[in-house]
Amino acid sequence: MTKLTARCLCGDVTWQADGPVSWACHCHCESCRRATAAPMTTFIGVRLSDFQWTGAPPGTYTSSPGVTRSFCGTCGTPMAFQASRFEGEIHAYAATLDDPGRIAPEFHVHYDEKLPWLHLSDALPRYTANKTAAGNTATDNTTVSKTEDQ
Repeated sequence: MTKLTARCLCGDVTWQADGPVSWACHCHCESCRRATAAPMTTFIGVRLSDFQWTGAPPGTYTSSPGVTRSFCGTCGTPMAFQASRFEGEIHAYAATLDDPGRIAPEFHVHYDEKLPWLHLSDALPRYTANKTAAGNTATDNTTVSKTEDQ
């Protein structure tokens, strides 16, 4: 994959990644919904060694023990998520990509926390917990139905 670039709404905070995307997924957990004010968010996983902030440094917020969320201090755009349990990796918000259509999500995580009024009909795997880049779920490998939500 060629270089990925991204920016916040105002353009102050930017980043680039020069390596491959490890994975891309939709997250339905409550904390990500609150952090983005959206019913779900889409992340891409990138190795920290391939990632760099290229504009103004982001603000950070420790949302829970071992979890840091990066955002633009000017416009407030959420930019990335890092957790000690995902060592050596950063999870960037796909919506901040300059060309978000280049990345296709591969699965859903925390699907058991999905809002009941959000109806999805994609055929992507749905996990009730986190899924690691190695393909194993971090805390639970339960999948839920891939059929259209009721």
